[in-house]
Amino acid sequence: MKPTIKICGLQGVEVLKSIQSLPIDQIGFVFAPSKRRVTTEQASEMIAYLNHIKGQKDRNLPISVGVFVNPTEEELTQVLEHAALDVVQLHGDESPQFCEWVKKKFGVQVYKVISIRGEHIDVNVDASWFDEIRTRLECYQDVIDAILLDTHDPVYGGGSGRAFHWELIPQYAEWAKQAEIKLIVAGGLHPDNVRKLVDAYEVDGIDVSSGVETNGRKDIEKIKDFVERLKRDDYSS
Repeated sequence: MKPTIKICGLQGVEVLKSIQSLPIDQIGFVFAPSKRRVTTEQASEMIAYLNHIKGQKDRNLPISVGVFVNPTEEELTQVLEHAALDVVQLHGDESPQFCEWVKKKFGVQVYKVISIRGEHIDVNVDASWFDEIRTRLECYQDVIDAILLDTHDPVYGGGSGRAFHWELIPQYAEWAKQAEIKLIVAGGLHPDNVRKLVDAYEVDGIDVSSGVETNGRKDIEKIKDFVERLKRDDYSS
């Protein structure tokens, strides 16, 4: 099965109108500090547009994902009272208890981001590096729907536009499969490398933001190119 596609960091309805015909599975709205940050009103407008066109299409349209970093309960409540998100993506140090509260309180899916730092680990020599990580992940197993791997950014936590070492993916993928949780990969993806990733590793979803931008703004042609390369039927390189 082909991985789902999430285009993250949209800030206006006009971009949605330009890409609504593409087979995109998720649209991401950033509520955390970022140059792509949106207000609740902006997100509500885009979600309303998605809901408006759902009745006019004969296929599934993208679901909405809100990206947060260490939000308070009050912040999440304020946002979700006005923006009917389908998924809350938590990009900080949120505890399993907080994830469980979000899931039960709002009835949404919860994605927990795992920020991967730049150091390289020779996984072929020693796989014990994952033991501690596995122990931490198991605490989240029953309260999240997906883990999302992204490159650590010291300022924003993620969204750096840099790739991490993909050799680390199989350990996470094996755990996610056993836990029956989706595995999504972000970090430095763009039209020229996304097929390399999906041909080499089994992932459930792909998340892209800066890789489909030009001068900090979403580039419609790059989005189309990204989606075409990922969704085409022939998966041979």
